[in-house]
Amino acid sequence: MPNYPPQPMIRYFLPLLLWVDSFHRVSGSIGDGRQMWQKPNPAPISLEQAFLHDTFPPGFLWGSGTSAFQTEGSWDQDGKGASIWDRFRQSQTAGDSYLRWEEDVQGLEFLGVNSYSFSLSWPRLFPDGNASGFPNELAVEHYDRLINRLVEKKIEPIVTVHHWDLPLVLQEVYGGWKNEKLIEFFEEYAAFCFRTFGDRVRYWYTMHNPYLVAVQGYGVGAHAPGETGGIAASLIVAHNLIKAHAKAWHTYDTQYRPTQKGRVSVVLGSHWVEPQNGQASATSVHLCQQSMEAVLGWFANPILGDGDYPASLKIKHGDLLPEFSTEEKLWVKNTSDFFALSFGLNNFRLGRNLPHFGQAVSPDLRRVLGWIKLEYGDLPVLVAEGGWFSEASVGREDTVAIYLMKRFINQVLQAIRLDGVQLLGYTAWSLLDGFEWNYDYSIRRGLFYVNFTHPNRTRTPKTSAQYFKQIIADNGFPQMEPSTEVRGRFPCDFHWGIADSTLQARFFPFSPQFTDPHVYSWNRTGDGSLRVIPGLKLHTNRSQCTDYLAIRSHLYLFASTGATHYRFALNWSLILPHGDLTHVNVEALRYYRCVLTELKKLDLEALVILYYPTHKAPNLGLPGALHASGGWLNYSTVEAFQEYAELCFRKLGSFVRHWITVNEPNRLTDVYSDGDKQQRAARNLLLAHAKAWRLHRQKYADQRGTMVSLALHADWAEPANPFLVESHSKAAERFLLLELGRFLDPLLRTGNEFLTVRSQQSSPVLTFTETEREELRGALSFIALNHFTTRLVAPLPMNLQQKQAGNHDCLILSDPTWPSSHLGQDLVPWGLRKILSWVTKRYGRALPVIVTASGVDDQALFQDNMRQHYLKSYLQEALKAHHLDGVNLRGFYMWKLQDDHLPQYGLFTSTQQQSKAKASISVYKQIISQWGFPEDSASHTCRSGEVQSACSVCVWVSDNKALTVFGCCLVITAVIFTALVFSMLTTRRKYIKGRRSGVSMLNRRR
Repeated sequence: MPNYPPQPMIRYFLPLLLWVDSFHRVSGSIGDGRQMWQKPNPAPISLEQAFLHDTFPPGFLWGSGTSAFQTEGSWDQDGKGASIWDRFRQSQTAGDSYLRWEEDVQGLEFLGVNSYSFSLSWPRLFPDGNASGFPNELAVEHYDRLINRLVEKKIEPIVTVHHWDLPLVLQEVYGGWKNEKLIEFFEEYAAFCFRTFGDRVRYWYTMHNPYLVAVQGYGVGAHAPGETGGIAASLIVAHNLIKAHAKAWHTYDTQYRPTQKGRVSVVLGSHWVEPQNGQASATSVHLCQQSMEAVLGWFANPILGDGDYPASLKIKHGDLLPEFSTEEKLWVKNTSDFFALSFGLNNFRLGRNLPHFGQAVSPDLRRVLGWIKLEYGDLPVLVAEGGWFSEASVGREDTVAIYLMKRFINQVLQAIRLDGVQLLGYTAWSLLDGFEWNYDYSIRRGLFYVNFTHPNRTRTPKTSAQYFKQIIADNGFPQMEPSTEVRGRFPCDFHWGIADSTLQARFFPFSPQFTDPHVYSWNRTGDGSLRVIPGLKLHTNRSQCTDYLAIRSHLYLFASTGATHYRFALNWSLILPHGDLTHVNVEALRYYRCVLTELKKLDLEALVILYYPTHKAPNLGLPGALHASGGWLNYSTVEAFQEYAELCFRKLGSFVRHWITVNEPNRLTDVYSDGDKQQRAARNLLLAHAKAWRLHRQKYADQRGTMVSLALHADWAEPANPFLVESHSKAAERFLLLELGRFLDPLLRTGNEFLTVRSQQSSPVLTFTETEREELRGALSFIALNHFTTRLVAPLPMNLQQKQAGNHDCLILSDPTWPSSHLGQDLVPWGLRKILSWVTKRYGRALPVIVTASGVDDQALFQDNMRQHYLKSYLQEALKAHHLDGVNLRGFYMWKLQDDHLPQYGLFTSTQQQSKAKASISVYKQIISQWGFPEDSASHTCRSGEVQSACSVCVWVSDNKALTVFGCCLVITAVIFTALVFSMLTTRRKYIKGRRSGVSMLNRRR
């Protein structure tokens, strides 16, 4: 309770004062935070820049922090008393900062910070917890030395009065924070700290994250003192903590602020939630707001809001929730000079104890800062604890921590520059590895690695420390030199393509005259029905390619894009149901031949895939009999594929200039969990391709210079950690060799230069006989790559035994600041240029390179901005690879033509059996019309676009069949009607003329 209860006259004016005070808030009001979910999530800065390149304001406080119990050690030395944590879980020596504080300051100097947040140990200063007595002078001298050295080094000391290490005697005698008497004890202790150190300290935190003290310490028992009093105990403890903070603030405000000119706050912890499934309904928004009020609002509403608890807590807890009197509300509110926020590990690893009300927890610091501004006004905010954690086994190479730090700090920058939040500083938690509360030493949060087994507790900067140092030196993320666009055109034989998967054969023509031999009578019984005439049948005509409307409409749709090449796959199991030539589906072959014939009529080219694996059960796209006999683990499948390839070359080869034998064999092998099986499948896939290539060269080489290849999935691998260049570059190179070189080396490298790289787990490499090597060598007409994104690659930690398919014993990461699609695909245009250059450097420029699939999912029905950006940026990088890097690039195929159901990768959306073009088609068509990015807009001379332009009419006709038929009927009716009228008029004239002639002759006779 305050020492100065209001006088009776003032009591009448308190409600008015509370009401008037609400108008003095710069902006924001209790409950306004729900606007964060009612408006859409902030869009990326731009599609080119989801990551904000900018610097922080002058005077921004860059810092790091520690707490006494976690790092000081010396728990029983120099007169220190026991704390509740010493009883609950002894930290032992920890980082030994009590003795090695000078090394900590050196670490701060290494980072280049201008602030350091640390806590004072209450039981070290006052072993019995009672600050009305004499302090422990050795402790006072220690903190004096630390503060003086910080001031000397021009590092701002930010001091926490109490960070969870309550003197044990106060817990044992009074019951800890459940007892109101601790408010007075805390006020006396805080006053001593202000009085003793305040002449050199401008920023104070009274306490750190009281939510965790109340809930984890006294509610569920995960923290000291380990009590399990449930929500009732947590509510009482929280009430006392709020009043203890307020009392300390008032003490500073009245006794020390006039001379010391400092600022006092309390560190409040928070999480963040988003509506489940992204649906911001009124219910989900209400639940999200409740979740924030149940954690951050529990303490922030009384201290920074209206002086009282959120209404949602009152409704939920009823009489269990202590009440503030009218006087207390006025006394408690506005007892913080700035908003101090803790956002990190401890607020996200609470499991079931985190009140998220069924909503999705999300580590979005920018959104929390926006919510605070809406809810509590335009207050200055200091991120007093920001950061994540690494498993203890990670050690100094904490690559993941770098990208999480990058994300959090950039979110702070976005909040400043884009949302107008007043940010005072950012404290990276923590400076050192230490005792991590209920996690003991199983995780590490420090920027400096502490060797806990070494007697000197040696400190070594982690790679995250080096990254933080770089950010501080740059004061953020300065604008990089913009990537210069290249102007020019692609070669005249460039494939402007669209890629699809297996083309489904629809055998039925549009009219039954091709399949039904019966003759019918109509309306014999007056009911308008058709009845078969028994015994009478006609010979049916064989359907023509033009009679398959599915083919025509599909290809007209494709032609309208302006593309020149269409990539699709044949269905092996449909053409050869038994896997061999004992049964050939002639109709399937004829259907595919019709597709190719119609493409030729439109002056368009096809790139045809013989085998398109499904990568899933039951048959992986193989004929059932082949899969049952072992599939690609059995050499008989190699022979069967050769027969199938020969059939396709013979029947369809005259219409196809570019063949792909197998699509993405490097992804197909991932379905086999065993390493030996993966290598056996890869070996057989390579041999199957080589035999098909040799067969085509021997028997069909005269077919207009036809080319045969296989297509590999080819995402770029970027070294993940910029401070571990050597080891991470080696990991990325090994990844590319196992991903691409495993298949391309046997085909394109000569002599003894076959791939010899081995993974960490010593998986066997591909081995071939000398005869097989000769068959493989050179069996490739062009290099076909399917490229979509870039992956960050790091060496797989030795302790991480669990591997994922396709990772090649590497740790695969993603930069959370990269633009990303709904399905999680990162947009990294420069990765395409790098993979093309890598392939060219390794295999030379002799063979053409074709990007046979590339694309991104976009949820927009029509205005697919992400895909438009993808097209322009990726093709720009492709042009750079061709013009600047000398890559023999000869094609780019966009994946894919049409959505199946929901909007994803398609250039056309398909709704209600109608196909509608998305905006990205116009972008692609314009690039094609100019054959790239020329200096001027003059039309290219490589290929006429008349056919493609005309086809837009065809597409309209195909998509509006009913209207077309109706229009034709009207036209025919009008023509017939006009003809009848003309005929009648002509007949009538002749009749009148004849009659007149007859009358004239009769008159002459008379």
